[in-house]
Amino acid sequence: TVAVLVIACPCAMGLATPTAVMVGTGKGAELGILFKSSEALERAGKINMVVFDKTGTITRGQPSVTDIISLSPDFDENGLLQFAASVEKGSEHPLGEAIVAEAGNRSLPLESPEAFMADVGYGVEGIVKSKTVRVGNIKLMEKYSIRDTHIQSKVLALQNDGKTAILVAVDQKLSGIIAVADTIKEGSIDAVQQLKQMGLHVTMITGDNFQTAHAIAAQAGIDRVLAEVLPGDKGAEIKKLQSEGYITTMIGDGINDAPALAQSDVGMAIGTGTDVAIASAPVVLISGDLRGVPRAVNLSRHTLKTIKQNLFWAFFYNIILIPAAAAGLLNPMLAAAAMAFSSVFVVSNSLRLRSRKI
Repeated sequence: TVAVLVIACPCAMGLATPTAVMVGTGKGAELGILFKSSEALERAGKINMVVFDKTGTITRGQPSVTDIISLSPDFDENGLLQFAASVEKGSEHPLGEAIVAEAGNRSLPLESPEAFMADVGYGVEGIVKSKTVRVGNIKLMEKYSIRDTHIQSKVLALQNDGKTAILVAVDQKLSGIIAVADTIKEGSIDAVQQLKQMGLHVTMITGDNFQTAHAIAAQAGIDRVLAEVLPGDKGAEIKKLQSEGYITTMIGDGINDAPALAQSDVGMAIGTGTDVAIASAPVVLISGDLRGVPRAVNLSRHTLKTIKQNLFWAFFYNIILIPAAAAGLLNPMLAAAAMAFSSVFVVSNSLRLRSRKI
């Protein structure tokens, strides 16, 4: 009876999961990956679709002006930039900040815009020197019936080079194009290659136009692109992927990524991004290095494997030795030693995660 009571002690089963999760979470912290819950650590290993935001995630998020093309005799490069930057002063978008920064580099004096308005996903507009200035994408111009058939080839050429073409209209007349480019982060290409080698599908989602999005995706090695997605629709796009049977993780850094981070099965926020994004995601890549994504998936898989090994041993030990103890074939001292060894085995097996190369 004593042997049965001792050998049936469920210590090993009680230790099997928590010890592995604790060691896995600690290992993640060492690698710069913050798992906010054990559920996030568990689910990360089951994903099969990785969705990256573009600006600030795959790219550095520090774009700069590369080209200024004036389409009106009324404006030279500096004049066009001055009007555009004066309106963009009120914007918090990285592309707008790049235009303002370029005006600063050229020591151009900027005006404070009147009646400023940001049209999310389209651009900004305001009144500068009694002129209505609109700065944004083609959709913004079409919204106000501002058209010029001669710019299509120029815009397409810029987009094919991976640049974002920003149109500037003054008083309902298309006056110029400002091209802005963002470089790919160090480690983005390696991260995508590693994820593909692990058998995962990789997608990029962005509000940018198709040509620029595909150019950046090609540089990063990503085949599937969801472009011209409005900020409010990113969560819906993740939901579509889930309806296709994918278990998704969304990686983003901005306020507009928060709904998609929350919608995905495992949201991963860039630690250098906004507080809203970080709060919305159960996993945070503290350093902002995208190579943390395959590391997080690998760590989750190894943790799950360790949990299964621990549970197998705990159940196997009970299944074999409880009948032996019940039959009187097991000395209580040996039962106590076996019970202690089982717990030690489970803890030691979990601790192996610390030395495993992820």
